[in-house]
Amino acid sequence: MSGAGAEQSNFPTMIIPRGTEIRVNNQGQLSIRTPGNLVIQNSGNYSEIESTNGSIRIDENVTVEAVSIRAGQACFIQGTLTAWKVRAKRISLEDRAKAFIMVQESESLELARGARLVGNFANEKELFLMMGKFTAQLRELPGAADITSHTPLDARPPFTPIAAPAPAPPPPQPVAPPPPRTDAGDHLRAAQMLIEREVARPDLSARDAEGLREVLYAIREHNVQRIANIYRSAFAEVRGGSEGLRQAYEHLDQFFAAT
Repeated sequence: MSGAGAEQSNFPTMIIPRGTEIRVNNQGQLSIRTPGNLVIQNSGNYSEIESTNGSIRIDENVTVEAVSIRAGQACFIQGTLTAWKVRAKRISLEDRAKAFIMVQESESLELARGARLVGNFANEKELFLMMGKFTAQLRELPGAADITSHTPLDARPPFTPIAAPAPAPPPPQPVAPPPPRTDAGDHLRAAQMLIEREVARPDLSARDAEGLREVLYAIREHNVQRIANIYRSAFAEVRGGSEGLRQAYEHLDQFFAAT
């Protein structure tokens, strides 16, 4: 009996404080809500981790994935954390810690010299606006077009033998080229080039440049509806007008007149 008791004493004792809630969602992710401090010493995939009045610490060499982390006081990260949102009065990344946080809400953010933080948006609206400005770039990422669609091998079209080439047609008779005309897309490209020059002007105020950047983002994304909704008001707010701005405005007017 004494030998069995000695063996049991080598295992740590787990205490679940009064008021702690532990749940498992439909995806098998664990949710922990406790009134006091919480130390995570085991890697895992969590749904929600919350300390209502205390702090949360993720120990070194521990990898945690969570949808949401909330701490009444501080969140100390020594290992690796991947989370959609972290909310605490203070977020501290110690040396060699890694945090991939999309949205963080805190009064104080501390990073050690060897720590790494990725993401760090202030709220969902800021994230939405940033992603909206770079929609075209997101579409150009490798594999962005076929992330959700995978064609099985059996769905490939059957093999068809190549027919013998038909005899070459007679060479076409020379035809006089049609008179040059200005395509509607040329107006849009010209407006983009002019606005890019104006935004780079050192004498343009930040307030004036912000509206022009919104028009520029919409042009790069080929978002015609958004261009139509904002370009007139954006140009009207620019106090320091120039010949380039006037030409860009005329090109946009001519673009919408031709479409």
